[in-house]
Amino acid sequence: MQSFNYLLISILLGTLACGVGSVWVAWLFVNAVMSKYTQHLLSLAAGALLATAFLHLLPEAFEASQNPRGLLSTLLGGILFFFLLDKAELWHHGHEHHHPHYEDNKENHEHLTDQSSNTTNSFATSHSPAHEHSHYNGGGWAVLFGDSLHSFGDGILVAAAFMADFQVGLVASLAVLVHEVPHHMGDLIVLGVGSNQPKNAVIKLSLAGGVTVVGGLAGLLLMSGHEDFLPYLLALASSSYIYVSLADLIPQLQKRLSPKQTLIQVIWLSLGLVLVSLTSQLGK
Repeated sequence: MQSFNYLLISILLGTLACGVGSVWVAWLFVNAVMSKYTQHLLSLAAGALLATAFLHLLPEAFEASQNPRGLLSTLLGGILFFFLLDKAELWHHGHEHHHPHYEDNKENHEHLTDQSSNTTNSFATSHSPAHEHSHYNGGGWAVLFGDSLHSFGDGILVAAAFMADFQVGLVASLAVLVHEVPHHMGDLIVLGVGSNQPKNAVIKLSLAGGVTVVGGLAGLLLMSGHEDFLPYLLALASSSYIYVSLADLIPQLQKRLSPKQTLIQVIWLSLGLVLVSLTSQLGK
């Protein structure tokens, strides 16, 4: 039996590396290509977040629980919660800036009425930078909340692995780090695009990733008798990724493009799905 201090240090280092380390690795990848391939990374982000929810979090939740109806209810309730959170964020932002969304929508409506033939320009006008910025803020809160829950769950899993065996703990930490990188890339896109200070996204996501350490400590101290809560945390985290993908990212991609541009968009979206799907297999 490992000593408590040795086990504690192992869990702290393992969770810190996979929780915060994965954010910085993801940032290195995103920073290298962000300026030239923002739209492509939006597609990658949508695919990565959807795959994280449907191919990683939800399967783990259903494997660990015998109550599928309860998990699906949590998933549905989570989507509704993040919808309301997004609405509250938009209302608050609009209230502070004299309802710019209403004015923008009114102006865009008049533009569409007067110039119905110019549909492409109208679409671009309706997705102004101010609108994109506030919309990303709403999705950003959902991502941070969901990522914190996900990180907490990862911390518990890593702690359990270290409690079983040190070698198993190392492998689990590496697996978590690797499979977190693709979906953290998606998180950084949601938090960073449209922001004047993209490094703030790294700081916020690093703090959310730091919850992995909290989860590790909770797993070490409170593992016995509390395992039943984890599947519902995973389902709630899944709801945040699904909502952000469908409500924030994919609408940004709904543009009239050439067949070649559409194919490239689909390829990047599929790449996000494949990356998370492949890296998630490491944790099995």
